[in-house]
Formats: sequence, C-alpha cells, structure tokens
Amino acid sequence: MAMDESTMLAVHGSTAAPLPNKYKFTIAPLSALEARPASNASDQAGIPNLDRILRAATGHMTQGISPHAMATAWFDWVSHFARSPQRQIELATLAVSYAMRLASFAAQAAVGQSSEPPFAPGGGDRRFADSAWRDLPYVLWQQAFLAAEDWSDAAAHEIRGMSHRDAQRVAFMMRQLMDLWSPSNHPLLNPLILKRAQQEAGFNFVRGYANLVEDSWRTAAGLLPNGTDAYKVGRDLGITPGEVVFRNELFELIQYAPATQRVFREPVLVVPAWIMKYYVLDLRPENSLVRFLVERGHTVFMISWCNPTEEYRDVGFDAYRKRGVMAALEAVGKVIPDAEVHLVGYCLGGTMASIAAATMSRDGDDRLRSLTLLAAQTDFSEAGELMLFVDESQVAFVEDLMWDQGVLDARQMAGAFKLLRSNDLHWSKSVQEYVLGEREGVNDLAAWNSDPTRMPFRMHSEYLRGLFLENRLTAGRFAVEGRVIALKDLRVPMFIVGTETDHIAPWRSVYKTSLFTDNELTFVLTSGGHNAGIVSEPDHAGRSYRVATRMPGGRYVDPDTWASRAERRQGSWWPQWTTWLAAKSSTEKVRPPAMGAPQRGLPPLQAAPGKYVLER
Repeated sequence: MAMDESTMLAVHGSTAAPLPNKYKFTIAPLSALEARPASNASDQAGIPNLDRILRAATGHMTQGISPHAMATAWFDWVSHFARSPQRQIELATLAVSYAMRLASFAAQAAVGQSSEPPFAPGGGDRRFADSAWRDLPYVLWQQAFLAAEDWSDAAAHEIRGMSHRDAQRVAFMMRQLMDLWSPSNHPLLNPLILKRAQQEAGFNFVRGYANLVEDSWRTAAGLLPNGTDAYKVGRDLGITPGEVVFRNELFELIQYAPATQRVFREPVLVVPAWIMKYYVLDLRPENSLVRFLVERGHTVFMISWCNPTEEYRDVGFDAYRKRGVMAALEAVGKVIPDAEVHLVGYCLGGTMASIAAATMSRDGDDRLRSLTLLAAQTDFSEAGELMLFVDESQVAFVEDLMWDQGVLDARQMAGAFKLLRSNDLHWSKSVQEYVLGEREGVNDLAAWNSDPTRMPFRMHSEYLRGLFLENRLTAGRFAVEGRVIALKDLRVPMFIVGTETDHIAPWRSVYKTSLFTDNELTFVLTSGGHNAGIVSEPDHAGRSYRVATRMPGGRYVDPDTWASRAERRQGSWWPQWTTWLAAKSSTEKVRPPAMGAPQRGLPPLQAAPGKYVLER
C-alpha cells in the first residue's frame, strides 16, 4: 500500500526512521514508464522472471555493459565494411604506407642514423614520455604500436550507411583493445619495467604481487582502497564547522557556521549529485569551496544525500526533487525567513536543480535569487562517451541488473568511468602498482573519489530513460507532477561552469543550456576535468578560465565561436563566481542567522559532517 504524506514527514530525531522493504514514495513516475505494461504474465503471477534473472547474472560479469549493444555495433561495422571495397582498398593502402614508413625508420636506426620517428603519441598520452622509449629496440615496438593505433582509428571511421552511434561504439571499443596491447603494459616490452627488474633483481614483481593481493582482498571485503585511510571524513576532509539542521529519509541539510561578522542576506543552497559524497566541495580547508564561500560572507547550506540500500529500490527520480531540493528549500526558508536563495547544483545535482528551478518558475514560485550549475547538463544529445552505450538494449540491461540488486552499485559505476580514461585510470595505474611495485600516492580528491554512493533502481531507471535516452528536458517533454516544464521559463540569472577536459559532462554539452534559455547567463569555461576543474582553489597552479555573459534577449553563439571570443584569464574561477554572487545579492549585509530554527521545528541535530556521509 502506498504511504500517505503524513508517513513521509521529515525525521527530526537523532536517527532517521528506517525505511521498510519495498518502500514506495507517493510520487508519479515519468510518463513513459507509467505507460509501460507489465513485462509479462509471470511477473504478475509472482513467478520469478527467468529472462531478467539471466540478464542480471550476465550484468554482474560485464559490470552492467550489454553484450547485445557491443555485438550490434560490431555487426553494423563488419556488414558495411564487407560491402565497401573502396574503404578496404584505402585501409590496405594505408597499412602498406605505414609499413614502409616503419621499415625505413627501422633501417636507418639499425645503421645508427638518427631520424624523427614517423608516429607520435596523441596529446596527453604519457605512456612513452620516458627517454628510454627512444632507444633500440623499444622505439621500434613503440612505433609499431602507434602505427597500429593510428590504423585502427582510421578503420573505425564511420562507413556510409552505418549508424553514427555504432561507429562511435566501434571506435571506443577499438581504443580499449589497443590500450590492452600497448607495449607499455607488458614487462618484456617496457624498458622501464626491465630496468627496474634488473636493478631490484625482480623484487618489484614481488611487491607488485603483494599490492595486487592486498587490493583484491580490500575489494572483496568492501574496504576503501589502499592509502585512503590517511583521509577521514570529519577529521581531515569535510571539516568546515557546521550543524545538521534537518534530516529526512533522503538527505541531511548542513548549515555552515558564519566566518564573518556580517553576511549577505541571501543564503546559498548547494545540491551535489547523489552519485557522489558532498564533501568534494569541502575537502581540506585549503581547497574547500564551502569555506571559501563562508569566508566571503555567504551563509551556506549543503545537501548531504543518504547512501541508498536495497530498501530504496522504488524511490523515484522526482522524489529527489520533492523530498530533496524542495524540502531543503523549505528548511532554508525556516532558518532564514523571507530571503531568496542562491541555488547551486553540481553534476547530476545541477540537472535536478535546473528541473526544480524550471518547475518553480512554471508554478510562480519566486524563492530563488539565482541559479548556478557546475559541470551539469540539461541537454543530453552530446553527452560524450557515456552516451555510447545508452540505448534501449543497454538501459534494459542495466535495469535488470538494478532490479536484481535494488540499487546500482558504486563499483559498477566506477568501472564504467574508468573505461572512459583507461590509459590513466586503469593501465598506467596497474603497471605502476602491480608491475613496478610502486604505490601511487593518494591525495584528498582521490580519497573522495574512492568513496562513492549507490543509486536506487527506480530513480536511476527514470533518469536514464527520461534524460539520457529520450532527452525530454530540452525536447519539451519532461513533465513534473503531470505538467511539462521548460527551461525557457527561467528568469533568474544563471552562472554555468564547464570544464575543458570533462569526460562525464563535456563542456559543449554543458554550454547548450544557453540554447534553451533566454535569461541573463554567465558561462565560464575552466581548465581541468569534471572534478579537478571545479575544485580549483585560487592558489592552484596552472589554472585558467574564460568567461562571458549573455544578457536577456541576446543572440545565441555556438560554443566554438564563444570560446574563440571569450578572453582567457589566469587563476581560479572561484573569485569570479563570488563576485557575481555578491552582485546578485542585497547590497546591505545583515547579522548571521542562528544555527537552525528550534522555534520552527529545526533544532541542530548534530555537528557537521553528519551521519549520512559516513554511510558505506
């Protein structure tokens, strides 16, 4: 039986009331899911669905990647390649050309003639940076591999008649295969490994094997990776002073203590993604965005999401808006009555913040002062390599895996992200730790990255279908409580940050929010990736950013033209943002508010970072 609204009241005691099994929120699902029929009669009769069980078992082995999605892409490429004699001739000619260039280079090297290698690694590829790779015979193996890598890239190019997405999938899988066979990964072909083995009489292999055993044991035991023990949340990370002033079944709301005598009247509410722990924005004092804000006179509230278990399997996407963002806004309004709020969303939290803001605009709710989106997408038509395997087959496959588990496990998500940068995040790390026997140092950001969260079955299914698969938000088909919302309704000023090397939310995809809005919009493109570009404190060396503002009614400028026109500035984007926030706030500052609002039913519950962030 569905629970009524009174059963879902916030929990204000020292502990949150436990959710019963199969807990169902009284929130309508997305329209497409609502219209989908029951999978088959066996489900309705209570008989286990053999197909789903089989697919879930397969998903455990493939980390949630659908074999059908991969096989379909390869079949599409092979069938079109077999009927493309001109492409076959082009690739054969290219192979002969590469072979001749390699032979010429090898012949010159054999007689001691120095010449420039014909093939060079791509930008950012550090596998062959050491000078030892320029010596014989290693330079020949390196050049042969780079030639094969270039040829495989050419072979994977889209063939006329192929599905564009299948072509991208084949290219992606081809890169994974080539990364596997890189000579930098093999002890007998890598001069650095051979030199280390000679220096240490092979003892590096012993250390590497011990590292592998330890990491395998930690993974099996559900422990955090080696080296992360040096960072403890509440002791080393997430230590900006504050209090948990609200708690319900989905999140805790942290109010941070003021650091100035006077503060801006309008508070800042931060919505992080529920795929991550919030303290990425409050790491050490030196690189805490939260501390940076409070030290400049802002009253900051932070949502700290719970880490769902199987009991949350039926919590829907809209629950995170209604029982998350909107409940937090209501709580902030009790602590600071009659004040508009600067709403901030990071990654998936930014997508939800934009949905909440558009819904508020539709309904005439004027509690927002501004909206800031950090590495957050609202349009998913160009969502990068994460989109390669998002189709009906893949989503159904992931759904069956989550149906079996109740949640999408953090390790399965981490495996997908590693595939996007397999050179840096998998092979290079494996060689360093398991072959060279050197432990990679762990910094605060890496420690946080090793502490992910799970996601409920229903919520993630609705998110994948409604946004990634069908892109409803910018297509005018995303309904909230039965009525469609539009980003075009947003009137509050927006500040949007994209990062140059983001593999999760590519900056051109983030930039597309400007295509679907008509308000004042300031866009910042900063150096760095999805996390490091956001955690970009002013003292961080080598940081730069570009910024430009579009006023209401301004013409749309495509992203590449925007990047060519926007002036590059050295340093962190944080001061630019706080200057913008100050300009969008009331000019007269006020005394800091009290911690919580005991007189309105929001007494401080416990000191930050609270308890939800510690859940494993």
